[in-house]
Amino acid sequence: MKIKGLRWWVVGLIALAAVINYIDRQAFSVLWETKGGIADELYPELDANARKKIYGQIGTYFIIAYAVGQALFGRIFDKLGTRIGFALSIGFWSLATGLHALVKGFTGFTIVRVLLGLSEAGNWPGAAKGNAEWFPTNERAIAQGIFNFGASFGALISIPLIGLMAQKLHWHAVFMVIAILGFLWLIPWLIVVKFSPDKHPWLTDKEKDLILSGQKNEVKSVDEEAPQKSLGYGKLLGFKQSWGVIIASAAIDPIWWIFVVWIPNYLVNVFDMGIEGITKLGWVPYLGAMIGAWFGGLLAKAFFNKGWSVNKVRKTTIAIGCAIMLPALLSLSSPGSPLMAVIIMAFVLFGFQTAIGNIQTLPSDLYNGKSVGTLSGLAGMSAKFAAAALTWFIGTKLPADKYSLVFLIGAGLVAIVVLAVWVLIPKIEPINAK
Repeated sequence: MKIKGLRWWVVGLIALAAVINYIDRQAFSVLWETKGGIADELYPELDANARKKIYGQIGTYFIIAYAVGQALFGRIFDKLGTRIGFALSIGFWSLATGLHALVKGFTGFTIVRVLLGLSEAGNWPGAAKGNAEWFPTNERAIAQGIFNFGASFGALISIPLIGLMAQKLHWHAVFMVIAILGFLWLIPWLIVVKFSPDKHPWLTDKEKDLILSGQKNEVKSVDEEAPQKSLGYGKLLGFKQSWGVIIASAAIDPIWWIFVVWIPNYLVNVFDMGIEGITKLGWVPYLGAMIGAWFGGLLAKAFFNKGWSVNKVRKTTIAIGCAIMLPALLSLSSPGSPLMAVIIMAFVLFGFQTAIGNIQTLPSDLYNGKSVGTLSGLAGMSAKFAAAALTWFIGTKLPADKYSLVFLIGAGLVAIVVLAVWVLIPKIEPINAK
């Protein structure tokens, strides 16, 4: 049996995993703020600031675990491959989601959020690994855009979906329902992704040649007849280009987490919204993200079609995304109304997704497939530690209704992204890692 465009089915499943990932992740933030939800049930005697501090601490532990999981799963994907790596990641995160329904109190939620963070982290190095394995170089930005579209779509539907379920079901039941989604995803994944592209019996000869010939620009081992090997951490970090990827990732990623972690809290405490208001407006920023995920990939593809080099395509697209984010973040210091706030947030996340898809392809632009997951994992780990630090700061150091400083910090992070890419990666091209 041959299936035309099998690589698009594979990236479609990876994008669907990202949708499920965000539904699982966002459930806690929405159910925390719901009337009669987690915070009301467990901490009825505490005020908004005290609840925000507890929520911020749990969120910080989640992101730290997510950071460790990025590096852990980066190695798992490089050693065990895309198929088994994703099965382990989504299997364990679905189990962790279900366990949310069984715990009570700060310690219990911290433990299950840590388990969720460790396992959910595999989705991102896995996507980079799958992208490098299943796509030629000139299609990777659009493939990454499809994956990021899945993440954005998941973030977009998660708040209204969880909000609607929270109005009908107890929060315990909501966690159980969404846990089932991940286990169901495993069925088509294990059936479709039987082998890597060079051995997959369902690939047409034309598509196999397209994939494999499109990867010939990548660096091979010193001995062309020897199999490629994964570079160790020390070797990988000996190149300044690796640090450019890591620093750029660590600077841009916290911008996303500002909105993922804090949108429900922001709407409740700054604009005094209830669950109905969160359900109606909380999805708007992610509409911008979803469009931006497509835009960034298609823009890069259009530049490639003009004959531009990888270096020019990546840097131009990243610069456009950053140029959109910067003024939008600055204007969020005083948005005026909740509707205007979420619209401006949509512009921020549009720019974010335009840039991030091309930043995430940098490991596969610089190194061979055996090291992509490792560098992606290191970059993801650094990004999540930065996001954890910002989450801790917001939760413990800022009053519940004060967010202006957060958006100014975000604007500063945009500038760091540009400097990291332009200074530490003078030319985006395969590195001869002898």
